Amino acid sequence: MDNFFDIQNMPPGKEKTEILAESKSLRVERIVSNCAASPKDFWYDQSEDEKVWVLRGEAQIEFENRIETLRIGCGILIKKHVRHRVKSTSADCVWLAIFGNF
Repeated sequence: MDNFFDIQNMPPGKEKTEILAESKSLRVERIVSNCAASPKDFWYDQSEDEKVWVLRGEAQIEFENRIETLRIGCGILIKKHVRHRVKSTSADCVWLAIFGNF
């Protein structure tokens, strides 16, 4: 990756994750999304906390009881085992995600 914000050749409806750094207790990922969404009946139920920021574009994260809209610079902490899914992203969405036990 030469440019953190480069999303060339990302087909619509797709998402790509790259691990930037990883240790036993922490993982940092770059995620790029092009009009992506989780499958209709799919929910993440992770065994680790996730702190995620949208660095470019916009995204909506759906929880069982609410929807959070994240715009450039916005972040959210998703505690482990809190069910969530990606409701939608813009065509140029770039995320930074940190996974661990916070």
